[in-house]
Amino acid sequence: MALIYLVEDDDGIGEIESFALKNAGHEVALLTSVSAFWKACKKKIPDLIVMDVMLPDADGFHIVKEIREKELYAKIPILMVSARDSELDIVRGLDCGADDYLTKPFGVMEFVSRIRALLRRFSSKKKQISVIGNRQKIELNKDAREVFVKGEKCPLTYKEFELLQVLMSHADQVMTRDSLMELIWGVDFFGESRTLDMHIRTLRKKLGEAGSQIQTIRNVGYCFRKTEDETE
Repeated sequence: MALIYLVEDDDGIGEIESFALKNAGHEVALLTSVSAFWKACKKKIPDLIVMDVMLPDADGFHIVKEIREKELYAKIPILMVSARDSELDIVRGLDCGADDYLTKPFGVMEFVSRIRALLRRFSSKKKQISVIGNRQKIELNKDAREVFVKGEKCPLTYKEFELLQVLMSHADQVMTRDSLMELIWGVDFFGESRTLDMHIRTLRKKLGEAGSQIQTIRNVGYCFRKTEDETE
């Protein structure tokens, strides 16, 4: 089952697309504006995005380009849908960063099939992330929401799991404090300033020696370091 964000301002079309995707076994969030889409992304990253071109508060082409420019969302598969069916529009959509472009009107079966094909194509984003470092092995299973260190289950809280998943998914990339706070706690979070630091500290402790792979980048944020011994 995939989490799909369906960005469509036409209620009728949105309901049909949402119904079809839910029947195919997916979790769907129907979002009628770009502002609602960004708000949802801050709370949880989707597995796939269906983006209409003509939206009330922004142009779909621009939004797809913006998604591709953001590190946290750049690799999410995107299907653009639009009544604009000229070759120029299709090429523009693909050039902006869409992975597929479907013109309206379209059949429900074709729509679901395109979604299935995109998810299959991006299945290389493994559901299990496995990293070896300093003779330690951390395995994170996204679907089961389980973490193992050297084969031993490591119980984590919801936020600790989300934090580790983001860091491991962006291994060897420095994640700023602001991006981590927005992604894990949401844009409207107003907790204590050291909430992130406390979660990092408890996460390191639970991971044991493997926790040393979570490094502090002074005045910037945190980074999960890999080694040359990494296997996936």
